[in-house]
Amino acid sequence: MSKKVRVRFAPSPTGGLHLGGVRTVLYNYLFAKKHGGDFIVRIEDTDQSRYVSGAEEYIFDCLRWCGLEPDESVQHGGAFGPYRQSERKPLYRKYAEQLIAAGHAYYAFDTTAELEEMREKFKSTENPSPQYDHHLRMKMRNSLTLSADETNSLLASNTPNVIRIKMPVGKTVSFQDMIRGEVSFDTSLVDDKVLLKADGMPTYHLAVVVDDYLMKITHAFRGEEWLPSAPVHLLLWQYLFGWEEMPQWAHFPLILGPHGKLSKRDGAKYGFPVFAMNWQDPKTGETTAGFREKGFLPAAFINLLALLGWNDGSEKEIFSKEELIASFDMARVHSGGAKFDYEKAKWFNHEWIKLTSASKLVPLVSHTFEMANLPITNVVLLEQVIAIVKDRCTVVTDFIEQGSFFFNRPTQIDTASILPKWNTEKSTFFDQLIHYYQQANPWTTGELEKICKDLALTHQLKTGELLLPLRIMLVGGKFGPGVFDIACLLGKEETLERLTQAKRLILQGA
Repeated sequence: MSKKVRVRFAPSPTGGLHLGGVRTVLYNYLFAKKHGGDFIVRIEDTDQSRYVSGAEEYIFDCLRWCGLEPDESVQHGGAFGPYRQSERKPLYRKYAEQLIAAGHAYYAFDTTAELEEMREKFKSTENPSPQYDHHLRMKMRNSLTLSADETNSLLASNTPNVIRIKMPVGKTVSFQDMIRGEVSFDTSLVDDKVLLKADGMPTYHLAVVVDDYLMKITHAFRGEEWLPSAPVHLLLWQYLFGWEEMPQWAHFPLILGPHGKLSKRDGAKYGFPVFAMNWQDPKTGETTAGFREKGFLPAAFINLLALLGWNDGSEKEIFSKEELIASFDMARVHSGGAKFDYEKAKWFNHEWIKLTSASKLVPLVSHTFEMANLPITNVVLLEQVIAIVKDRCTVVTDFIEQGSFFFNRPTQIDTASILPKWNTEKSTFFDQLIHYYQQANPWTTGELEKICKDLALTHQLKTGELLLPLRIMLVGGKFGPGVFDIACLLGKEETLERLTQAKRLILQGA
């Protein structure tokens, strides 16, 4: 590649960041880093009617959490700013008027009422949704049907107008998609899209082409839902800047849910997150769940997203970000949709929790406990607890169930699971176990296990029948890591107090 690679992600600040959007970020990021290029984030806020307060900051928070920081953006600066389209507004009119001068666009003065009338008047069985296209443009109020004097008079009196592209008739335009190969379009089937709105703001169609040119974007990657807009963008590139300046394009496949394209409604219906982080809509107050709050690690999240539409050609599934950068190849991105499987997503997270050191998990797990109103003061113990329970945790919130009993003595003991097989021999055994544990030195996992097994042999009891009541007496229920590991970390004093207290409750229920 002769030019320095420059890619961009261009979100609209209209709401939460869908995992499909994060995958687009990820593929852009991986491609840029693989080729020593730059990753740019450009905020496309030209549709001010859809702007949502807080959405822009939320997008950057999500990217920061994922570890996908841009090289240039509103927050990071750069030599090609401004990076917010609303701040670039003066740039676009020049290009729109350049298109008019060349005969590729025109002023349209139609009111909202006139547009509605057109859609009703020309509606038919064959054409149930008439569009402003080459069939109808000459029946409307625009600079193609008005004289030059009429047009200039309307412009001079500031009559509201938009600028539309004049789509050619019977022309085929094509481009080479990096994923799909050659893609062609018949321009006769495309309507005359608005390029510049009445408020002077560009639409996406004009802005994306102008900004990609001015920001020297070399590769433009986006979802396949943008393919229908491609012929408009192709013509704008040709008319304004020439084909040779156009970035290479790739259109990513959809991420599919249980019934078609994965949507926010799927998440609500089936109980899995669809956003990177929790998003609360400031208008409705509705909160949509995010992967972060569900207990996913960023490394697991980007790993699972990378494999939703790409693989390296092997059976390998676990990739660090560095491995993804080294392995990523646009030629191996699939053209077909990738189905999101939440159970598989949790599998990725479980594997990453196991791979992550206890020390690195401490801040995350500590924060999780704090959010559950279980603040941790003994960080040394927390790291030890994490080390022995992390293999049992699928999401970070599992650490509460698997480890909270180390810091808070259980308020309830599941004596109902002990009593059916409780007898005098077991009662005597636990009395003696408490006695021998009082003498135990050193207080280690191995020593505690040896004492228990030797005593069981003396009493001619099966160790397996003793471990369940021992576990329940220490943690309150049938869960947790190895029971002797639990006792070792609890320490002698706490272990003995729990055994004594639980023994008393069992005898009361017997």
